[in-house]
Amino acid sequence: MYKQSLQRKWWSAMAIACALFLFGGLQVSYAQVDMSAFAEMKPRSIGPSAMSGRVTAIDAIHENPDIIYVGTASGGLWKSTSGGVTFEPIFDNEKVHSIGAISIYQKNPDVIWVGTGEGNPRNSLNGGYGVYRSLDAGRTWQMMGLEKTRNIHRIIVHPNDPNTVFVGAIGSPWGTQEDRGVYKTTDGGRTWKKILYVDDKTGVGEMIMDPNNPNKIFVNMWEHRRWPWFFKSGGPSSGLYVTHDGGENWNKLGPENGLPKGDLGRMGLAIPKINSNRVYALIESSKNALYVSNDGGVNFRMVNDKPEIGDRPFYYFEIYADPKNENRLYTLYSRVGMSEDGGRSFQQLLPYTGVHPDHHAWYINPNDPNQQIQIVIDSTSGYGANLKLLFGAIVNTPGYYIGERGQLSSDVKLQDSKYYQRFSFEIHTSYSLFDWRDVYYKTVHPSGTKFYAVWNYNDYIDYSIDV
Repeated sequence: MYKQSLQRKWWSAMAIACALFLFGGLQVSYAQVDMSAFAEMKPRSIGPSAMSGRVTAIDAIHENPDIIYVGTASGGLWKSTSGGVTFEPIFDNEKVHSIGAISIYQKNPDVIWVGTGEGNPRNSLNGGYGVYRSLDAGRTWQMMGLEKTRNIHRIIVHPNDPNTVFVGAIGSPWGTQEDRGVYKTTDGGRTWKKILYVDDKTGVGEMIMDPNNPNKIFVNMWEHRRWPWFFKSGGPSSGLYVTHDGGENWNKLGPENGLPKGDLGRMGLAIPKINSNRVYALIESSKNALYVSNDGGVNFRMVNDKPEIGDRPFYYFEIYADPKNENRLYTLYSRVGMSEDGGRSFQQLLPYTGVHPDHHAWYINPNDPNQQIQIVIDSTSGYGANLKLLFGAIVNTPGYYIGERGQLSSDVKLQDSKYYQRFSFEIHTSYSLFDWRDVYYKTVHPSGTKFYAVWNYNDYIDYSIDV
């Protein structure tokens, strides 16, 4: 008996309920529960210990890179003072646990700005509640406004003024809203001014500051919309903007500057500190490609349109330039690629296997490019001579509890990954990876539609569709 029989039972039950409601005056009463009866019940970890969720942002103290701050899609903000050997949560008492951006004021690293709501708008997106600031290295936090922006993808503190901050709000992808675009404060967050806005369906897909000129900022404004079953990336409102005066005036770049014609989408942007005339732009268009400028962003030319530049731009289209080698470029997507020739070719630094795919955050120490950090949660081995991979330690959304089938099994669905099932034949005080069984399968229809199926050990198959 398959899911169809379960659906027939459901429709029958709904028909009876509707009949009772319409003709029998169905009344529903709710029992009053004394919650104090549950006061002595303590939660315990049930695992699984194999997987976690997205890491969305990383920053570290340049002069002391053992101090690392890590933001997660739905697990809050974490801090390490041991170079990643151990982490502790430092955002648990705030209203939200989705982190979109982190920026440390490097001249006084006790000052930390955090934007909430991740900027990876897949269907498991997590929302936020504005901007937070800490003046004591993360021990306490103060809410600094912009609550209605929902999702903040980038935040940049002026390198010489901790009270001047730029916020790139991607906004909620689930609908139109005016609370998106680039915001700026010059008084430490007491007031904010929206300095770049296109329309109510276009938010910040990327924002970078020239490492040698804090008045020069590039911003990708990205038109996008998410539905539970579909995603639209790009449109006529998307574009690449640049300011030379700290956001007072903006210039939109276009085909006359060498950018592709037609509707554009999300972009990855990077400038190597050693040469601010070199500007990289990874652009989603009718033909996704990497573009390079050698005159500070006045003129661009396409250098690479092969699949090695990256995939799924709505989910990750991020590039990072080596601060001391203008020709070395990293691209983050389901894999991690590295170019040594200015983007004309890439080699895989992290393949699809070995380390769990989907990479969203990267940190390169500007003083020592060999000190690079990418947080990997569910792998057990490092990769690359100059790459520091940090493992374990972060609990980023253990999962959604689906249900327990009598005394047979418990089902847990992770953030946007696999289902796991544990059989309940005995009671454990804690659970390890080996207590769980992976019950997640995927197949692809000839049309290209992906079907995700879970065998539930209860005589039917559950399924979902990802477009």
